[in-house]
Amino acid sequence: MSTDAIVLLKEDHKEMRRLFREFQKAEDGPASRRQELVNQILEALTVHTYLENEVMYPEVRKLLPDLEDDILESYEEHHVADLLCAELAAMDASDERFVAKTTVLIENVEHHVEEEEQEWFPKVREALGRNQLQEIGERMIAMRKDAPRTPDDPKARKSQLDAATA
Repeated sequence: MSTDAIVLLKEDHKEMRRLFREFQKAEDGPASRRQELVNQILEALTVHTYLENEVMYPEVRKLLPDLEDDILESYEEHHVADLLCAELAAMDASDERFVAKTTVLIENVEHHVEEEEQEWFPKVREALGRNQLQEIGERMIAMRKDAPRTPDDPKARKSQLDAATA
């Protein structure tokens, strides 16, 4: 298993895309299946954004001040996703807005992921190199086991607030 931070984040992105496809296939199916998938999406996003907010973004912001604008935009994109995740966590899958809200979340996350992978990650990889990315990745791996799993976890809320004011 790689410890490269970008490889780890791309693996998360791949899993999220898989969950998004599963949700889209289940849109017209039983509400219980939609609920199950959204719970999995919320967990994956909560862990992922926590690791980015707590490790990746602050480290890149410190080491690569030229990428400040990219980091600030990413924090704002996370903020929008955090709001949608919190609302979805409080909703029942039978709610008439559940599918629509999940679709908006998916669209926002897909946009964010595409920007990271196409624009941001290449700049970070070029500037930091393998050793620094492995060190950052090792910190992310160490934090993952204790990362919050739900949007309403106090640790997730603190991370969201810190990121919103970063």
